[in-house]
Amino acid sequence: MKKPSPLSLVRRAPPRLRKELECVLISRTQIHRRVRELARQIERDFRGRDLVVVSLLNGTVMFLADLIRSLNLPLRLDFMGVSSYGIGTVSRELVFTKELRLEVRDRDVLLVDDILDTGKTLKAVITKLQQLQPRQIRTCVLLNKPARRVERVEADYFGFVIPDLFVVGYGLDYAERYRNLPFVGVLKPEMYQA
Repeated sequence: MKKPSPLSLVRRAPPRLRKELECVLISRTQIHRRVRELARQIERDFRGRDLVVVSLLNGTVMFLADLIRSLNLPLRLDFMGVSSYGIGTVSRELVFTKELRLEVRDRDVLLVDDILDTGKTLKAVITKLQQLQPRQIRTCVLLNKPARRVERVEADYFGFVIPDLFVVGYGLDYAERYRNLPFVGVLKPEMYQA
């Protein structure tokens, strides 16, 4: 799969958000186009097989909704809750807040997350899922931020490679704010460096 290159910061934030956001990193149009491309790649790889989609809460909700609406595959959907951030930007111990309810043994699993950053969350979730003995696990993330990777984990499918910036919107948050933005924006440092 060809890796999309890092994006440039060229679009201004909407007027009402200019005090909080540096810019729009990825527009609504870019996101929707790329999500449809990801769906086509996933369909080709799974070729009509029954798929269990496991999504990590809460940041994936918008990405997940658009992705599964674009998939023309038989699928089952379940969620895992996992938290690695408290208030602020400092990572803390990983906590599982919701377990799977669906059986994944001997099934194809697509694990969906919003961002692959350090890799700690994705590695821990993959390890937990492997204990349930699925046929295979593939991973799909909207954003890939390789500059911060500390674990040796990569996504099978990703939307965009981004530089080491603090991003919000399209499900991603800071202190539970900004999730509802229809684009991915760069949060100004003064908003999180208090």
